[in-house]
Amino acid sequence: MEFDEKRLTIIDHPLVQHKLHILRDKATTTKDFRQLVTELTVFEGYEAMRDLPLEDVEVETPLETATCKRIAGKKIAIIPILRAGLGMVDGLLELVPSARVGHVGMYRDPETHEPVQYYCKFPASVAERTCLIVDPMLATGGSLTAAIQFLREAGVSDVRCLTLVSAPEGVKAVLDFDPDVRLYTCAVDRGLNANAYILPGLGDAGDRIYGTK
Repeated sequence: MEFDEKRLTIIDHPLVQHKLHILRDKATTTKDFRQLVTELTVFEGYEAMRDLPLEDVEVETPLETATCKRIAGKKIAIIPILRAGLGMVDGLLELVPSARVGHVGMYRDPETHEPVQYYCKFPASVAERTCLIVDPMLATGGSLTAAIQFLREAGVSDVRCLTLVSAPEGVKAVLDFDPDVRLYTCAVDRGLNANAYILPGLGDAGDRIYGTK
């Protein structure tokens, strides 16, 4: 399946792959699953924000004045897709405590597998920020492309998507939908089954994060 690989970053650090194999295991407890989602999000956050612009700032150390670097301008907005995306927010807030958080609420229609929106709220300054859309699973790409569209309509120019496990069908759908969006994931799996679940995947991420299955 062909897509623009230059805009796809697979986080293949050995620690990521080790944690991912535990995440996939059906015997992993809700508590451990939730913690692993946070830890993997931290790894992804580092990569997704690697190229943020910097500016010089003068700092008085105990010995002298030093010219240091800080992130320039308005910074980050985190946009989880409800509900599973909420599980990734804390990991990014550990890295950027001052980030603003918006929300996009969607569920997948069980018959059509298409996303149905029920909520959308962004920070007032969202258009001035780098927006990180977070959702653990990228299956068909319907929810993620809808969230991207909402942000574009709100005037956001820098949109980056963070997922933990992706299907090739979803990766292609997202990258084909928007020529400027960038996608970060820990794994691109084999594909989708007849019910649009990722194989081998890790099951329903929302159920496993919140213990609702």
